[in-house]
Amino acid sequence: MRQFFGMSQSGNLKDAVRGLNNPQLILLLSNGDQFEKHVKQLESLYPKVPSIGCIGMSYDNRIVEKGVGIVAFLDGVNAVANVLEEASVMPVKYIERLEQDVEKVDGSQKDTVCIDFCSGNDACVLTTIHSVLKHRDISLVGGTGDAGKVSANGKVYEDAVAYVLIRNISGRVKTYKENIYHQMGNYHFIASKTNKAEYILGELNGRPAKQVYQEILHVTDKEILTQTFKNPFGKLNGNDICIISIKDISGNALTCFRQVNDSDALVLLELGDYQEVVKNTIQKIRNDFSSISAVFSVNCLFRYLLFTENNYMQDYLNEMHTLGNHAGFVGYGEHYNNQFVNQSMTCVVFE
Repeated sequence: MRQFFGMSQSGNLKDAVRGLNNPQLILLLSNGDQFEKHVKQLESLYPKVPSIGCIGMSYDNRIVEKGVGIVAFLDGVNAVANVLEEASVMPVKYIERLEQDVEKVDGSQKDTVCIDFCSGNDACVLTTIHSVLKHRDISLVGGTGDAGKVSANGKVYEDAVAYVLIRNISGRVKTYKENIYHQMGNYHFIASKTNKAEYILGELNGRPAKQVYQEILHVTDKEILTQTFKNPFGKLNGNDICIISIKDISGNALTCFRQVNDSDALVLLELGDYQEVVKNTIQKIRNDFSSISAVFSVNCLFRYLLFTENNYMQDYLNEMHTLGNHAGFVGYGEHYNNQFVNQSMTCVVFE
């Protein structure tokens, strides 16, 4: 199989798809002003080709911040695209679509992956999708787009998750999650006074969450929202840690980018040597694959901002490009199987 990446910094879709012939699947990464126009245009250029899309930045070894990026798969994939609607209320109402699509693709853990673009309510959506994928052990990689809109097969949806199932006819697929943070000190917290709907974290060990965070890190109210780049929270999940970013301050509470529940066990994280972590991820992928057709990744917006601030973003893209054809998008939250995480990178590698 092959992966195609085309882009236009000005948002000219025809320029972005120049040279793309006979695609078997298309992913559209557009900007807020042109998204709906691009969805219609893409469908007219490639009618009946499975496609999903969202609003967000894209990249290969270049970053596209406001234009349009196209990632396409061809020459050896079996793919189907669809959507689960009412994501914030009851995505399970549409679960039969996913069940039928899994049967249609007829894939397995070794050769099939699900990629999703979500408008929100990620944790519920991922639980719903995982309830189907787990029966075949199919992995998932994806993320949240901007403005609460996604597209599937030429149609724009609000409050929905668009997904594609991709079976690699010529080889394996494998997914990875990269965490550039590690536990800071011996800080352990039990969350309380949370609001699941608003993603509010009220108290840590019975004390106001904002106050606890400020006392440990010696930061002002104004500094909290940038300090989370270096010191997010982590939710313990067995041997794994799900990263939780701080979104805003709500009185003495903190609003997060993902849900925290009463009695959740949390730790404080600190930024590690991210350049070394990236090198280790690349080496791990090389150890797992002697031949790579494509890599598709989702990077968190906060990672993009952190890397850009430290003049590392271009070096990062260049390093990932050494694996072969690497492309992806910048999300507002990352998906890895049934996990909704922040400040992470998730990717799928195609043999």
